[in-house]
Amino acid sequence: MLEWLSDIFWQERLWFPEGLGWADLEDRDGRVYAKARDLWVVLPVALLFLVIRQIFERTVATYLASLLGIKESVRRKAAHNPTLESYYNHTSKYPTQSSVEKLCKQTGCSERQLQRWFRRRRNQDRPNLMKKFREASWRFLFYLLAFISGVVALIDVSNGNTLLPSQYWYYMFELSFYTSLLFSVATDVKRKDFKEQIIHHVATITLISFSWCMNYIRAGTLIMFLHDSSDYLLESAKMFNYAGWRKTCNYIFIVFAAFFIITRLFIFPFRIMYCTWVYPVTLYPPFFGYYFFNSLLLVLQCLHIFWAVLIIRMALRFLPRNVREEKEEQERNGEIKKNGPIQNGYGKHNNNHHKAE
Repeated sequence: MLEWLSDIFWQERLWFPEGLGWADLEDRDGRVYAKARDLWVVLPVALLFLVIRQIFERTVATYLASLLGIKESVRRKAAHNPTLESYYNHTSKYPTQSSVEKLCKQTGCSERQLQRWFRRRRNQDRPNLMKKFREASWRFLFYLLAFISGVVALIDVSNGNTLLPSQYWYYMFELSFYTSLLFSVATDVKRKDFKEQIIHHVATITLISFSWCMNYIRAGTLIMFLHDSSDYLLESAKMFNYAGWRKTCNYIFIVFAAFFIITRLFIFPFRIMYCTWVYPVTLYPPFFGYYFFNSLLLVLQCLHIFWAVLIIRMALRFLPRNVREEKEEQERNGEIKKNGPIQNGYGKHNNNHHKAE
């Protein structure tokens, strides 16, 4: 059964235009091509990434946080109460007034004690500043190294169409990282765009793997580099935000917004996707692999538009007039905002976002 499914999945008429097949990707005449079996290295490297991440976050990121004045916050835990815990996990974290009255009768607590319990219990689940800073530091390190690796992979074209070591490691580096993000999604800080991030990670892993197997190395390298060119800016802005450096955070975020919009809303759709949609059909009739590859790119572009709307909203809040009006509104309402705009708005990756990815 597995062999039959494998034969159907890998049949040439699905993934190649007419007249081409797997034999055309065999190494010959000094040229080396990407192989599907190369992707097995991703799993152990992804696990290695998880180990390195734990070491980095507990040592380097923690030390950097201490230099910036970020301290591990200590929160008071809610007293153990099976009845309230069951309601909190299975019904609601914010009980209604009628539910409060019923829970008071069941537990013998006063309404004030009950509200305090739920408030402390919610605080327990809320990620602290140190955890957010550590995660942002790790992603900043990766995206910065990935950006540098992308530059090297794009420059290193001396051997023509053969697969280069720089391209091989760039692909494995990126694919392993996004696989590790899927492994750690349950323990990472859950953000407002959690579902969109999952879609992004799955689409990215599928796209990178497919482009590798089909030997779309140059196109894949350019697409990954385009996404890596702005993500490290977002993570650095978040790091400064968590450290309380509001002006530095805002300036970096504005630069990030400009890079994101230029690369994701202009270069990606009008240059990259134009080439993948239009140019191939001038050489051969469309086939399943053509539609599959471009559908994945379209998914990424939809996510780019979704994140761009959030980014533009945040960037507009940084304009001097809007900042002044927001501050005056807070003063009229007697409110003091403790966190910068990124903390409450687009404080999430990408991976960007990615990357927004």
